[in-house]
Amino acid sequence: MLVRGLVAAALSIGCAAQASASTPSSKPEPKLVVVISVDQFSANLYAQHRAEFTGGMKTLSEGIVYPNGYQSHAFTETCPGHSTLLTGKHPNKTGISANDWYDKATGKTVYCLADPSVVLADDPKGRSVSPANLMATTYGDWLKDVSPQSRVFGVSGKDRGAITMSGHKADGQFWFQPGFGFTTYVRQGQTAEERLKPVAAFNAQMAADLSKHPFVWDYDAKLGPAAKRCRALEADYETGGRKWRAALPIPAATSPADKLRDLYASPYTDQVTLELARRLRETYDLGDGPQVDLLAISLSATDFVGHRYGTRGPEMCDQLARLDDRLGVFLKSLDKVKGGVLVVLAADHGGADFAERLAGEGYDYGRVERKSWLAKLNAAVRGDLGLSWDPLLADSGIDELYVLGADKKPLPAADQARITAAALARLNRDPLVAGAFDSNALLTMEPAPANASPEELSLAERLRRSVYPGRVGDIVVAFRPDRVPSSPGPTYVSTHGSAWDYDRRVPILFWWKGATPHERILPLDTVDIAPTIAAVTGVKPPADIDGVCRPLVYGQGC
Repeated sequence: MLVRGLVAAALSIGCAAQASASTPSSKPEPKLVVVISVDQFSANLYAQHRAEFTGGMKTLSEGIVYPNGYQSHAFTETCPGHSTLLTGKHPNKTGISANDWYDKATGKTVYCLADPSVVLADDPKGRSVSPANLMATTYGDWLKDVSPQSRVFGVSGKDRGAITMSGHKADGQFWFQPGFGFTTYVRQGQTAEERLKPVAAFNAQMAADLSKHPFVWDYDAKLGPAAKRCRALEADYETGGRKWRAALPIPAATSPADKLRDLYASPYTDQVTLELARRLRETYDLGDGPQVDLLAISLSATDFVGHRYGTRGPEMCDQLARLDDRLGVFLKSLDKVKGGVLVVLAADHGGADFAERLAGEGYDYGRVERKSWLAKLNAAVRGDLGLSWDPLLADSGIDELYVLGADKKPLPAADQARITAAALARLNRDPLVAGAFDSNALLTMEPAPANASPEELSLAERLRRSVYPGRVGDIVVAFRPDRVPSSPGPTYVSTHGSAWDYDRRVPILFWWKGATPHERILPLDTVDIAPTIAAVTGVKPPADIDGVCRPLVYGQGC
């Protein structure tokens, strides 16, 4: 069992911290709660680079450290993962089951935060988003209910990071849109100008700075040993028939669109996100008044870098060194807060390196090519049942399959059941598949006990925590841990989203001034974060949450 193995492994780094647990620690009494999500920051990445951190990550690692945090559901994507961090609920209760789902009634894919009743401040014709699809309240909402004067802000590189963490009642939710700056949504009766007022000056300054000093991603000399360490990871690879070199600097893009894409998938995204968070903190005096305020920050660059370059090359090495440095600057700025500060760091999901690099190291690791795999499955089911059409649709991936008629419309219940059964029989004989399930059966199965360890959940129980009625495929598929259902492209070599621990395990860190360093190696679920913060700040969470409070001070209850 993982716990037993971790106990021995942790002794060399955790004995002093564990021994100090009996030493009284000052109880956190925050007026500002800062919750940081590092997108795609797996427990493996944290462990790999932990000894190298000298800045903000080192500081946060000197608090309460859970190296084995878990996103305990199965669909480990950005939107559902972020929805667990401050709601205290799994995706089967937040309603955010995946980044996208298919609506059989309309025949269209629905983005997790889609809301046609609003428009974007930067582009009225762009993808309109809001918290409307989030079927749970967040810590920020609970805080507002008992303390309306409390201020809540969410800021991120992605809309699904800013919105799902800060909830329904936030004073501002802003995300980075390259070429524009930080944007938000605008409801009827509002204007873009008023909604963007908190970030307008920052956007103008950012645009002016970029016009004078365009961001070039090269090794940063001021990071010292990190540059040498990262450069040593340079190597040549071939993914999807494309030969490329993992190295910095990133070759300069030629088209304006490619330049914006490269800017987005670089450390610059986290740099400006943290700087905006600092500006919002100082502009609105967060933590300086008698009430408790919340600043939710989702840092997206690690995810962009992981997808585009993998998780263990020079690009990720440099990204994490810069993140550590910038986090240090941000944490230092919190010294100005008049009240106490509690900082929590976690992640929406983990991630694995790209299959070709793992295979080159001798691991039996490979890809499942989506289109050809689904075509073979459809052909087999057609033959088994004598159908004249492809009955299975994988609209935004192949871990969720929708059963449809010849006209891509819903089928009568009997036909639906017959095709589902035939497809499941095929899937559960597929050597690439670890398990496939009827989502209706998952929706009606008894959920895992509330006190179940997230590392001991069965595959079905993990999937049960992901499925939400009307927002999940008819069939859900879990591929083998060593087979990744993705096809590499020029800007996409690695992914996440599986039910396996490399995508589920994330670090969870709690830090405040006066905390006694304490390594807690037993698992912690991300849904435990919100009730733990709520207890510290005297806020009562809803009765139907999944998470439980974990006392931050040794020997003291919640």
